[in-house]
This record gives sequence, C-alpha cells and structure tokens, in this order.
Amino acid sequence: MARHNELGKEGEEMAVAHLLKTGYKIVARNFLYQKAEVDIIARKDNILAVVEVKTRSTPDFGDPQEFVKKKQINQLVKAIDFFVNEHNLDVEVRFDIIAIIKNKAGTRLEHLEDAFLHF
Repeated sequence: MARHNELGKEGEEMAVAHLLKTGYKIVARNFLYQKAEVDIIARKDNILAVVEVKTRSTPDFGDPQEFVKKKQINQLVKAIDFFVNEHNLDVEVRFDIIAIIKNKAGTRLEHLEDAFLHF
C-alpha cells in the first residue's frame, strides 16, 4: 500500500477514536453512493455528523481542509440525502471535516463542525 494510503487509513482511525472519545456513535464508515464515499457517519444526540477526513504529512501546501472541493461537497450531500431517506432518519445533518497533520514532529487533529458553511 502506498504511504499516502496508509496515512489516510491512519487518519481515519484517529478520527474515529476522536469521535468516540467526544461522545459520538459511529453509524457507518466508507459509505458509498454513486461517485461519493463518505468517510464517517456519526451520531451524537439528534445530530448526524457527516465527517470527511483529510490527513496530510505536511501543511506546506495548505491546511488539509482546503483539499475538500465543491464537486466533492455536492457528491457528499447527495450521498447523505440518500442515506437519511433510506434509513428513515429524523435528524439534523451536519457536515464536518476532521483535518489531521501527522509527521515526525507530531500529530495535530482539528475537528471543524459545520465545515461546509465556509465554502
């Protein structure tokens, strides 16, 4: 497996651990719908958090959250709309990004709630 794939998997595991530690229940991981893959779907109370995980080894080219593009957001919105309707959920949906920088200097994890409001 390429190093960037390993780093991505590590990032998702760290994100799941962070969510569990902060009171979320993991509903689904790597949910696929059409061309979209939702990294993590988590629930806390009446909030369904759709979490995109971005992991990088360096911030040199920008913060990890800057790599979420409009097309990807649109695909995620369609995927979670399908998921909510398919499971007949009555929840508030929120789109979050967990941005992780992990390298020799250490690890920085930032959980950005309602992250897509800024796009």
